[in-house]
Amino acid sequence: MFHYLHLALHVLVPVAVAWIFFRSEWKKAALIMLAANLVDLDHLLSSPIYDPNRCSINNHLLHKMLPISLFGAMMFLPAKPLRWLGMGLMIHMLLDAVDCAF
Repeated sequence: MFHYLHLALHVLVPVAVAWIFFRSEWKKAALIMLAANLVDLDHLLSSPIYDPNRCSINNHLLHKMLPISLFGAMMFLPAKPLRWLGMGLMIHMLLDAVDCAF
């Protein structure tokens, strides 16, 4: 049950952030933030690819601290699309970190 909620939040939270903070361009912002979920392609490098008991943070290539810090820095770039991508990536990592706590 929690797994489905986790997956739903990966869609709902970025859309809500785009709607609340970027109302005039929310659709574009939401699409870019949702594209950040492609970061999970790094799960394909793990064996097994999916393990419901594995915490993604620090276990997958793009879920390690160095990439996460770069994603955070992207949120401060002047170009809106890169800023939105950074926000989407950080939202994704925060949701994955919450998943690790449960």
